[in-house]
Amino acid sequence: MSPSPGPLLTRDTADALLAAHRQGLPGWSGSLDLGRSQGQASLAIDHWQWQDARYPYPERLKDRTIYRFDGEAWSPVSRYAGSLIKLVPTEWGAPTFEIDGIKMLPTSKESPIDDARRKVALVQPAGKVVLDTCGGLGYFAACCLEAGVARIHSFEKNESVLWLRTLNPWSPDPEDPGSGGRLQLVHADVSQAVTAMADGSVDAVLHDPPRFGIAGELYSQAFYDQLARVLRREGRLFHYTGSPNKLTSGRDVPREVQKRLEKAGFKAQLALDGVLGTRR
Repeated sequence: MSPSPGPLLTRDTADALLAAHRQGLPGWSGSLDLGRSQGQASLAIDHWQWQDARYPYPERLKDRTIYRFDGEAWSPVSRYAGSLIKLVPTEWGAPTFEIDGIKMLPTSKESPIDDARRKVALVQPAGKVVLDTCGGLGYFAACCLEAGVARIHSFEKNESVLWLRTLNPWSPDPEDPGSGGRLQLVHADVSQAVTAMADGSVDAVLHDPPRFGIAGELYSQAFYDQLARVLRREGRLFHYTGSPNKLTSGRDVPREVQKRLEKAGFKAQLALDGVLGTRR
């Protein structure tokens, strides 16, 4: 699943490109990969050129949308397959994604990469085998690779999210030689796949499930029992829960998770916006 080549545009990037064109400038410098790098586009009257390929100038683009050239027009990086899955720009460069308008990653205070880095640090992945239950855009995996993980097994159930990863320059590529074969990404439902894993086969677990209403099975006692089974003693688990409003939901999800993890065999405590557990 090597990332697809081609520039990515946001409204701000397109406006800057068009402004340079209107000024009659021969070129424009900026990022066409959501801040991963800087490049130079050559500007002609009826097209612009980047990395030896020609592209039409975009029409007015919408906010909170990332666009790619599909061969005919600039189209949003989104897909509908029962739910609308959409890659969404952030002020930090690294994008988030939404499912039916619900943002999947916290981005209001910091980059989703920095947010992932703080959470990954809690399980101390250097030299360890890590289970990444819900891979998403792969930011947990990227931070584990950065931190020197020995191997990371990452599962993602949603095929459309895997498609977003092929277009997101911030998502780690399992085939990248720089990863050294340490990242294994599998298209599968982790609630089922975990049952085939050996006892004590991982040193740490990162669990970032969708909200309870979407994937209640990933908050179940049966699933937590499986995580405890595959995690070695003294191994750490970080479980993202977010901070749902008890007044509106009528539930204290972090405390519920803490109690279930303790029943499964963890010493658990609230940490950051989730629960940190240590296998007894």
